[in-house]
Amino acid sequence: MGKITEAQEILKNLGLPIPQQNEMSALTLLALCNIREDDHWEDATRDSKRITKDIMSFVNENYKKDSQYAPNTRETFRRQVLHQFVQAGIVNYNPDIPDLPVNSPKAHYALTEETLEVIKTYGTPEWDSKIQQYNATSFLRNRYAEEREMHRIPLMVEDKEYQLSPGAHNALQAAVISEFAPRFAHGGKLLYLGDTEDKDLHIEKEILGKLKLHVTEHSKLPDIIIYDSEREWLFLIEAVTSHGPISAKRLIELEDFTKDCPCGIVYVTAFPDNKEFRKHSADIAWETEVWLANAPDHMIHFNGDRFIGPRK
Repeated sequence: MGKITEAQEILKNLGLPIPQQNEMSALTLLALCNIREDDHWEDATRDSKRITKDIMSFVNENYKKDSQYAPNTRETFRRQVLHQFVQAGIVNYNPDIPDLPVNSPKAHYALTEETLEVIKTYGTPEWDSKIQQYNATSFLRNRYAEEREMHRIPLMVEDKEYQLSPGAHNALQAAVISEFAPRFAHGGKLLYLGDTEDKDLHIEKEILGKLKLHVTEHSKLPDIIIYDSEREWLFLIEAVTSHGPISAKRLIELEDFTKDCPCGIVYVTAFPDNKEFRKHSADIAWETEVWLANAPDHMIHFNGDRFIGPRK
């Protein structure tokens, strides 16, 4: 068998569902193991790898020389392969820098040490016993996953409950929906919400399309989009717990995203508290708003000629 087929068999034996036994998943596993066509599985290694720079480059160089994956498939690798690898407990997310900010260009993935030790025995007399032992201990991985589920953040949106993945960023996003929106975007409709684990957790594509907001894999979406149809205002909100306020540069990106939208645009940077806000205050763009979750009734306006409202 070729290495891609072997990798697919390994994924099957590791208990990955059928969608994660496809070619892209197999190639991702090969990249994470540093295994080329002529290598032996016993030579697999465990190195932290970024998606585009390391994983996709490895795949294109060693397995897809004639039909390479384009850079715009990065999100497919992340959302349809690596996300599930992490959930299955065979890969660690940001093991070198656990507190790395969400969406950091330094985000990386590495096989767990337990998974690597099993993979290294593929094709050897030890494989059957090792994979059985590995799967027998899967209840521990499931237990850890259940504990993580217990810490998820519940959020109700129009009678539908979402369970946001744990973390300060998503806690702030939940506060924006439950505390900011009723005060400053009363009656507004949530059009987009990205979770740290699922970029498009909630998305109203039809309404976004009618507002001429063209959402593609390349779109530089804000964390949250709320539409106030009565005032014809569109709130673009960035939730900041470590990086990413609406700076002058970010404002230009968002203006480009909304250039065809007929609505008035309100740009808001949300912070959990004053301490986090002070870290970024020098970077906030003029003619934008700031909201603090620990003082939900107030807004800070960056300029004096108008209060909250759309930019003209």
